[in-house]
Amino acid sequence: MGNGSNARESYLFRVMQFAIGSVVIAGLVTHNVGVLVNAVFALGVTVLPALLERDFRISLNPILTLWITAAVFLHAIGMVGLYEVVWWWDHLTHLLSATIVAGVGYATARALDEHSDAVSFPPRFMFVYVLLFTLAFGVIWEVLEFAVHDFARVIGVEPVLIQYGLDDTITDLIFDVTGGLLVALFGTDALSGTIEMLVTRLSGSAE
Repeated sequence: MGNGSNARESYLFRVMQFAIGSVVIAGLVTHNVGVLVNAVFALGVTVLPALLERDFRISLNPILTLWITAAVFLHAIGMVGLYEVVWWWDHLTHLLSATIVAGVGYATARALDEHSDAVSFPPRFMFVYVLLFTLAFGVIWEVLEFAVHDFARVIGVEPVLIQYGLDDTITDLIFDVTGGLLVALFGTDALSGTIEMLVTRLSGSAE
């Protein structure tokens, strides 16, 4: 049963990776810089798990790999027009991306907590930390969107990041916090394997 599940996840991963590659080609053919840059970035993210396993012996479980791939897949295909025609698409991509950011922050902090006796992060601290970590990353991303959009307008080129205004920024941050909240409440079990692996890697580095 486990092998069948892994095969399914691997198939879904390949389908999404192929779709992102198709968006890269579409960006090249149409000379759409925004679509091309975002799709190339998304495609690069999909090969990151394999690079982590090869170069750092950090193996992500298939569900986690699929989770990350789904986030960049939705963003890449959103750039071909779904952001404009589907009102909730931007909210969905922000929510999913925020859960990944929150997961990274949570797993890293928990690994440090379990690895070292010098630090101790109680559950209440971890809850607040995950929310603030996710929100801080969201704020940085929104500032980057504004900066890239305004710079592109000044030099007269097509922006590679979409910015819809202040109201949209506030809404994005709300969905970012929601993603962080989901991980803080329900993400502990899903990330337990990743945390154990990070603790092992930290212990190995310290020796």
